[in-house]
Amino acid sequence: MLDRPVVTETTYIFDARVPRRRAAALGDIATGVRRWRLSFALAALDIRNRYRGSVLGPFWLTLSNAVMIVGLGLLYSSLFKMSLADYLPFIAVSLITWNTINAVVGDACTSLTSAEGIIRQLPLPYTVHVLRCVWRNAVIAAHSLPIILAVFAVTGVWPGWEALWALPGLALIGINACALALFLGMLCARFRDIPPIVGSVMQLAFFLSPVLWKPELLGPGKAEWLVLNPFYVVMETVRGPLVEGGASAAVWVSACLFTAATAGLALGFFIRFRGRIAFWV
Repeated sequence: MLDRPVVTETTYIFDARVPRRRAAALGDIATGVRRWRLSFALAALDIRNRYRGSVLGPFWLTLSNAVMIVGLGLLYSSLFKMSLADYLPFIAVSLITWNTINAVVGDACTSLTSAEGIIRQLPLPYTVHVLRCVWRNAVIAAHSLPIILAVFAVTGVWPGWEALWALPGLALIGINACALALFLGMLCARFRDIPPIVGSVMQLAFFLSPVLWKPELLGPGKAEWLVLNPFYVVMETVRGPLVEGGASAAVWVSACLFTAATAGLALGFFIRFRGRIAFWV
């Protein structure tokens, strides 16, 4: 007589008095990072769907950025009395970096609500949707990188070995992008009037940050206060090594502090309210 297999039942116990929010949130992040291929595939699908039927696809953004850089470069180099060869690399790196930051912040507001159908039907980690938003904007931003190389080639201004410091700057932008996609995604899912406020803040930040103008135009003693502008310091960690011979130590310290604060805020919010996301979206 054959022995019957022994079936053991697993009992899942949830104690409301000990919800273990931190373990659940950290497990969500760890699982989402391990499934980065899934988030990248979803991001690629989003890009294909967004530009379906288009001839150039994402390269329309490349073309529009190139036209804007040339037009603004000719105009503002005359207004600021600067050499076009000096100003064009500055504005090329500035606009492409700022457009990436602006797109990430705007897309972060809908990182979770845009995945409402998946969240309600599949038990995927929320981090997958966050990374999906970050990957999507990273791939689109990569289409504009040839513009920077073309500007360097035309003007004959090439960065030295200090350009490698732009890689840690890109890492800081990536960490901030993940943190903002998580925090703003949750906040905007709960309060649907937040995205227009974020859009207005980004418009104001564009004019208050040295994107079109150089920091030294503020005059002596005033440019030092720019380290309190989080958009400037994060952008400068990429732009400085490429066009200005590197960023100052104060810029790096400020950028790291703002990044740590953003990541800490996002993690704390995620630990506390992760269990409510499915109801908010």
